[in-house]
Amino acid sequence: MNNKWIPEIMYEEDSNIPFVMVPQGNVMPELLYIFESRDTGQTEPNHEGEEVPIYEWDLHQYADMAILKNKLSQNVYDKVRHALGLESLEVATTKGEDLTQKIKNNLDN
Repeated sequence: MNNKWIPEIMYEEDSNIPFVMVPQGNVMPELLYIFESRDTGQTEPNHEGEEVPIYEWDLHQYADMAILKNKLSQNVYDKVRHALGLESLEVATTKGEDLTQKIKNNLDN
């Protein structure tokens, strides 16, 4: 298995949810590092003397929640979910099951 490939974050034309095309023989990274870049509103001259914008860079890390779910106790995993603004897994699962049942009922009618 080759883990030397570099993931590319892509978007469908009609979706705000990004995806990564994982090459055959590779696996999705467990952790993604992404730089946030912001224009400071300031400029500086480049090597040709032209004024170019100055950007601030801040490194973020995004972990695979499935790995955290499998490696952490339910209590710790729920603390991570709450820190991210999510409901506990039990509450989210119940709501998901309720929604699925409503969809099934609508399809039956």
